[in-house]
Amino acid sequence: MTKVHSDLPAAPTLEVVAARAAVSRATASRVLRGAGNVSARARAAVEAAAEELSYTPNRAARSLVTGRTDSVAFFVDETEDRLFSDPFFLRVLRGTQSAIAEAGFQLVFSVASRPEDRRRFVQYAAGRHVDGVLLLSLHGEEVQLPEELETLGIPTVLSGRPLAGGAELYFVDADNVGGAAMATRLLLDEGRRHIATVAGPQDMCAGQDRLTGYVDTFTGRGLPLRRELVAEGTFTNASGYDAMRRLLEVEPRVDGVFAASDLMALGVMRAVEASGRRVPDDVAVIGFDDIGDAETATPPLTTIRQPITEIGRGMADLLVQRMAGRPPATRGTILPVELIRRASA
Repeated sequence: MTKVHSDLPAAPTLEVVAARAAVSRATASRVLRGAGNVSARARAAVEAAAEELSYTPNRAARSLVTGRTDSVAFFVDETEDRLFSDPFFLRVLRGTQSAIAEAGFQLVFSVASRPEDRRRFVQYAAGRHVDGVLLLSLHGEEVQLPEELETLGIPTVLSGRPLAGGAELYFVDADNVGGAAMATRLLLDEGRRHIATVAGPQDMCAGQDRLTGYVDTFTGRGLPLRRELVAEGTFTNASGYDAMRRLLEVEPRVDGVFAASDLMALGVMRAVEASGRRVPDDVAVIGFDDIGDAETATPPLTTIRQPITEIGRGMADLLVQRMAGRPPATRGTILPVELIRRASA
């Protein structure tokens, strides 16, 4: 048999990198995985050696040995239009990516808006192509997805309180109920008497919880709740505009609105202005999220600031603990929110 010779040099191995850096193979491995328990001197030496040798980790070979992929899926149950038009998602992703990279993992991004997309994702995860899954923006029909993944032995962490299987699932959320109550109390304390809300989708935990905060504030003060002043949107600017148009038709005296997202609040403000009214003189408006456009709106939007980037980082930290076999002390983490007072209310 004729041997085929190649002039290409053999790819450097982890052992070669370790020898060049004058450290053990285990230390070199920890550095290249992004682990934190390494001295600054050793880290610098390994990183310099890897760069000099053009070393690239062989993830496929390592996966065969360890049974791990060092990959985490970031799954968003939304349309691509909504995903890229709402700053909330990109800020959660930023926090997640930062924490995942620091832990030495790579992030696999998946967007699903159709049942067949979700089925393919479950098959992909079941094939052990990822070590864990971060789930974002689940709607009612997908509440079983985290339980399905957990049953397959795939650790999951949710953004937001789970709508089903809550006792067994891990999640990070903002204080949606408390934030909505803050907003509603402010409108009442400012003397507004016909206060409406543009609620989020009621097949999502954030939509449900922010409506609960609005309702609880009225009942807690012994005030009647007028169901005709509750409209539902889809967390988009256009849905906030349409909802406010409907509310003004039902009750032209509306003088205060709590919208369950900033994008919807900005749509509400457009509808108020289109009706010939003024914000906040005629109608005070409060949103939820504190996206960048809230501060630059005309007038600047009063809102409930939730720690969006911290939610993403918290989700990633929980998942990394679970994948390392260190179950977190608590399954659910609720992060505090803050009222940001600007000119719209």
